[in-house]
Amino acid sequence: MYAVVNSATVVGVDAALVRVEVYVSGGLPSFTIVGLPGTAVQESRERVRAALKQLGIPLAPSRIVVNLAPADVRKEGPAFDLPIALGLLAAERHIPPRALERLLAFAELALDGGLRAVRGAVSVGVLAANEGLSVMAAPANAAEAAVVPSAVALGPATLAQAVAHLRGRSQLPRVTSPAAPSVAAAELDLADVRGQAAAKRVLEIAAAGRHNVLFSGPPGAGKTMLAARLPGLLPPLSTAEAIEVGRVYSAAGRSRGPGLDLSPPFRAPHHSGSAAGVIGGGALPRPGEASLAHLGVLFLDEVSEFSRPVLEALRQPLESGTVVVSRASGAVALPARFQLIAARNPCPCGRLADVGQPADGLGGCLCSPDQLNRYRRRLSAPLLDRLDLRLSLPRLTHDELLNASPGEASAAVAVRVAAARRRMLTRQGCANAALSGPALRLHAAPDAAAEPLLRAMVSRLELSARGFDRLLRVARTVADLDAEATVGSAHIAEAGAYRSA
Repeated sequence: MYAVVNSATVVGVDAALVRVEVYVSGGLPSFTIVGLPGTAVQESRERVRAALKQLGIPLAPSRIVVNLAPADVRKEGPAFDLPIALGLLAAERHIPPRALERLLAFAELALDGGLRAVRGAVSVGVLAANEGLSVMAAPANAAEAAVVPSAVALGPATLAQAVAHLRGRSQLPRVTSPAAPSVAAAELDLADVRGQAAAKRVLEIAAAGRHNVLFSGPPGAGKTMLAARLPGLLPPLSTAEAIEVGRVYSAAGRSRGPGLDLSPPFRAPHHSGSAAGVIGGGALPRPGEASLAHLGVLFLDEVSEFSRPVLEALRQPLESGTVVVSRASGAVALPARFQLIAARNPCPCGRLADVGQPADGLGGCLCSPDQLNRYRRRLSAPLLDRLDLRLSLPRLTHDELLNASPGEASAAVAVRVAAARRRMLTRQGCANAALSGPALRLHAAPDAAAEPLLRAMVSRLELSARGFDRLLRVARTVADLDAEATVGSAHIAEAGAYRSA
C-alpha cells in the first residue's frame, strides 16, 4: 500500500517542497527511510512508533519504506515526523489518502503524540501559499505560518486531533495571526543624549537614507547611546518586509513575538563572536547576526576589537545585501541587507584624544605607535570605503555634562526621517543607499553651481569610484531632508564633511 504526504525542508531561509512517499508491504519487518535523511530524520522512526502506539494504532509487522523526494537534497531536522506518521496511516487506510492531497505537514512528534514546533515555519507558510497547500503544524508554528496573508494554517496540538480532522470527525479551526502590534514610541529617546549635535545630525541622515555609519571617539562620548537610539528614528517595515525578516528569524529557530512585527530588527553581537555566528554559516548553513539584522540595524560596538576575518567578511553583504555560504554540497544565499553602525575608540586604551590633558588624573594615551597601527589596520581601506558617514565625537565638556538642556526628541526627528523616506520611495522606489548606476546619476546629480565644489571634494578627499557614489547618495539624502528637488552646494559640502573623518 502506498501514500504520499507533502512536507518541506528549510535550506538557508528558503523552504523546499518535499514529497514523503510511504510504501507498506509484506515481508520481514523493517522501517527504512531513504532520500538523504539526516540523523534527526532517521530517529523519527522511534518517535513515530511511540506516537502511533499512543494513538491506539501500533505499527503492524510489515516492511515499511519511506522515501523523501527529491532524493538529492539533504533533509535535516525532526519536521518530517508528522508527515511520516500521516503517510503510514494513509497507507494502512486509517485516514483517506485524498485528505492529504492539498496538505503540507510539518512538525515534530513527542512520544505521547503531541506536536512540537520546529524552525522555518514562516518560510514553509510562504511555500504553502505559493503551492496552494494548507499547512498543518504545531500550534506555535501554525501561528507563525499564518502571518503570510494568503496562507491557510491548521494547528492541532496532538496527532489524535490531526487524525480526527483528516477523518472528518472534527474540524480544526483555521489559525489566524494576531494583529500586527502598533510600533510603540521609542523607549530610548534621542533627547537623552547630551550634546553631540553633529552626531545626532549624522544619525538623522543615516536613518533617512539607510546609510552606514562609523562613530569614533573616546569612551563616554555617547557612541553606544546614539547607535541604540537609531531604531527609534526608522520608519516601520512594510508587510512584505516584515514577512521577509520573519522568514530569517524562523529559519534561525527564533521568534519575533506574536503577529507580524513591523519594527526594524536591531542586532548588537559581541566582539568575540565567530565568523559563523556574525556572518552566518556552519555545517548546515544558518543565518548569523548579519542576516538577523536584515532590513534593520547591525551595531558593532568596539568594532576594532572584532577579528579581521569577521570584519572583512562584511564587505560582501554591505555591497550586495546577501551572504553566500559555500559548502561542498552547494552554496546557500542568506539575505543580509542591513544598515551598519560601527563604533570605536581612537586607540586601544581609548585616551588618544586626551594626550597632554590628564584632567581625571589618569594621564593621556600610553599606546605605542605599533599598537596604534595594528589597531587602525583592523578596519581596512575597502571596508572604510563602504561606510558612508564617518564622524569623530569629542569628549563632552563640563558645561555639556552639567548644564545641557534636553535635545530634540526621537519622535520629532522620526517625522522628518519618514517624510524624507517617502520622497525617496516616490521618486525612485528605494532608499538612497540603494541607488546605483543610471538611477544614481539621474536622481543625485548636483546642480551646475555645485559641480566645482564636487570636483574639489573628489580631489581633496581622494575618493575612489565607490566613495564618489556614496558621497552623492549622502548628499541626495541631505537634500531630501531639506525637501530640495536637486542636490546643491550645501548638500555636497555637508556630505563631504561627514566623509573626511
